[in-house]
Amino acid sequence: MGSTLSPAKVLLLAVHLAAHADIEGLGQLSSQHPAALRKDVLLRILLTHLPETTRPAAYVGFLQEIAAGRPAQRPQVELDVSPVSALSEQQAAKRAKKLHLLQLQCPDAPAQCQDDAISLFLFQRACRMDVETGMLSQLPDLLVPFLSHAPALCTWVVATVLPFVRRNSEYYAETAPAYSLAEFQRLAGPDAVRHLLARTGHDQADQGHIGRDLRGLVGPWLYDEARWVEVADRDEASGGDENALSMSVCPGWEQVAQWLTSQAARSWKLSVDIIDQWNGPGDVYFGHGVNLTFSEPRQRYLDQSYARAALASAYTVQEATVDSLGGLYRMSTKIRSLLGHGQEDLPLQDALGALPDMPFADVPTFGSAKTAAYMRNDLLRPQNPLTSPSTAATSLLMALVLSAFISTRLGIPCTAKRAGDLFFLRDEREQRGEVGRLLRAASNNAPRDDDDYWVRARREILWLRCWGREGPSPTGGAAGGVIATVPKQHIESEILKALLSKSQMPNQCLAGYTLARSLYEDGTEKPLPADVIRDAVYQSALNAFDNASNPNRTRGGLKKCDEIIDSFPVTVDKSLPGTKRIQALLKATHALSDYRLVLKRGEPFSPVVLRVHSDPISIIERALEQNPKAYTRLQEFLEMGIDMVRAGLPSRSRSDQPRASAGSGHQDAEIFVAERRIIAMSVEAALREDDFETAYSYVVSRLGTSASGPGEVKGPHDEWSWQAALRAGQYIRTERSQQPTHLGTASGNLEIRHLEQRIECLATALRVAPTCQLQDILKSFRRCEEQLDSAIKEESAKEVAWGAAGDFADLPGAFNAPGVDKTYPPRNMTASAAARQTDEAPMSLFDLSRATASVAQRNFTALSSLQGVAAGMVPANPEPDESAAHQRVRKRDQLREAATGTLVSGVGWLIGANVNQG
Repeated sequence: MGSTLSPAKVLLLAVHLAAHADIEGLGQLSSQHPAALRKDVLLRILLTHLPETTRPAAYVGFLQEIAAGRPAQRPQVELDVSPVSALSEQQAAKRAKKLHLLQLQCPDAPAQCQDDAISLFLFQRACRMDVETGMLSQLPDLLVPFLSHAPALCTWVVATVLPFVRRNSEYYAETAPAYSLAEFQRLAGPDAVRHLLARTGHDQADQGHIGRDLRGLVGPWLYDEARWVEVADRDEASGGDENALSMSVCPGWEQVAQWLTSQAARSWKLSVDIIDQWNGPGDVYFGHGVNLTFSEPRQRYLDQSYARAALASAYTVQEATVDSLGGLYRMSTKIRSLLGHGQEDLPLQDALGALPDMPFADVPTFGSAKTAAYMRNDLLRPQNPLTSPSTAATSLLMALVLSAFISTRLGIPCTAKRAGDLFFLRDEREQRGEVGRLLRAASNNAPRDDDDYWVRARREILWLRCWGREGPSPTGGAAGGVIATVPKQHIESEILKALLSKSQMPNQCLAGYTLARSLYEDGTEKPLPADVIRDAVYQSALNAFDNASNPNRTRGGLKKCDEIIDSFPVTVDKSLPGTKRIQALLKATHALSDYRLVLKRGEPFSPVVLRVHSDPISIIERALEQNPKAYTRLQEFLEMGIDMVRAGLPSRSRSDQPRASAGSGHQDAEIFVAERRIIAMSVEAALREDDFETAYSYVVSRLGTSASGPGEVKGPHDEWSWQAALRAGQYIRTERSQQPTHLGTASGNLEIRHLEQRIECLATALRVAPTCQLQDILKSFRRCEEQLDSAIKEESAKEVAWGAAGDFADLPGAFNAPGVDKTYPPRNMTASAAARQTDEAPMSLFDLSRATASVAQRNFTALSSLQGVAAGMVPANPEPDESAAHQRVRKRDQLREAATGTLVSGVGWLIGANVNQG
């Protein structure tokens, strides 16, 4: 029956069988009527009427028969022609003309497939399955069996269909893909790449599939010829050659390179995972036994672009951690391996142990500061030397990453870009600061009792300076390294200071000193000269001193300072001036620890104040103010002041004028000034506490010994002694004044005794005061003398009254009373002598000046000598009954004559006296 069907009915029956997915019946029908069901007609019928929901496995075999042109042998089964049997020929012909079968030709199909019916059918069938049913997962079942049918079809399936299916169905389940298969094929290269990689590494769980996506999505996608364009060779064109050769480039691959770089700014781990999981454009997963290759120029272009993107990613990473930099080191070594440059590269831990030489310094391109701009701009341009896939560029990156890793591990976070800035800009100030930061961080992070840590840190920091290459490079430039401009001696000196300051941590001081001594003093190799070691020891000791909080020498920072000074017994001898200064500083500070001392309210005294104070001697004054009876320990304070001078501390007078330095030519003068100031402070402290007796003893025994200091310090510079003596001379006894413990040969009358002591203090002030102050002191002297005369007269009157009122007859055992004219020795000889000389009135300032002129006119040899003045002064009215041998000179007359001599020395020029005679 089937063989008697007309062509129209055959066609209608074929459509009916296709619509009901009866592929077996359609195959039998086509074998019986090959003339009516030609190849193209069958494909059009299937394309138009075969339901898209039909699984490809049901009809792929039939398609293969059509493609081969040889129908398969089937058993002869009677076909069911009932769907068309009732139709007349005219009805069948009419219906056949209205079938409107789809055309195989499609403008969206690959150009190379336009002449192949099977390829055109598969293209349209795949697109319809995607649009109508979304059966993306079924497309490989339809297309893979035909990979060997035609090269163009194979390329389209591998480079377009498989990446699209994997992206939207196999790798990531998309319920509503952004593009259909036909739309995806029409996308420009960069847009297609963005779609393929839109989900790659987006979530934390997806980062393990980065290599899979690049290998299975991007890798195959590149093999479509439509992705490539011909451009002039950029390396040749950059040189201005108009006849430059053309080269093939892939805009989509350029987008891949930009994506790789952008991931580095987003996450270092993502960037490192890309390089770890993917070996570049040569690492492709086609599947289904397909193996496509590129031409050698295209493969070289892809490999170099991939290396450039990886290098750019390393400079883009912003995280500075041990993990991120370890990943970047693996990245750089892998890129070098892919380029064939890393045959001798070591793993990270081995490189840290060996600290290998870095040979890139022979490349002059990296010697200028301009190169630093390449780390920020145009990282992917072929003209950028830092991302060029060359041995020099990859070696440089590995050196920078290793330097950044060492710096970060020591405690100073550093990126590859930061290391590049240090290397390219070569700013010595910045590099010196980096050395200081590295050593401070190393000190803070150093484990306890671990000398190996410091040995390793020293090696690594020295390696950062030269990258394993001492001396100038073969090209004549400076040695490479991120701190190359810093002299090695400076680095060693800073390391020594860091080792010495290691004592800041408990249980480390002795170990730190031992290691420092073994490296810089005991070893055969001497990294530092002796003078540099001394400077480092002194600075470290003073730094420990400045950081101390307790002025006690046996505790804390002062103890560490003392230990540092003793840490190099051979190089830093105790006889050196610097050692002596620090020892004196420690001694002075320790002496202050015995006293309560607060310079600012709420802040206890700290040793650093003593070093930075503009006038450290004044601190002794504060101690005298805050510690009762402290003035009685004058010798301790004097030794304290001498130690301050020997320590080289600054000293200023009360007029805020700097004193002489404590050098060898001025130290004695400074000691003299310090002693005078401290004695004056003690006198004032004693007077504040109403202890006039102690103040008087200090003035007479300490300030009155000499009128000027040794060396260059003369009387005018001593502005403290005369003021202290004047204050003592102006002191008036009160009820709070302390009583003298013994009288000795002084008057038994405390008031007279006190006035005599005041006159002695004022006489001392006259001897040491500057000329401009004499008038004021003499006024005080005159008032005190008047008070003394008044007190003596009052005492004499009391004695006379007592003697006149005495009745010896009433006394037991008394004999005849003496005659009225007979006198008895008085109880107080001083008062008696004063009574016999009551005719002498106190000398006024005018009289004193007239006496001064008289003395000056007689041209005494020593005008300020007490003996000379006393010998020249004869009483105006001598008593005839007193012989010269028994004549006594009153103490106040002696003091007056001494003051007269001093005044003549000071103002004798006013009356023309020859004060320089003799």
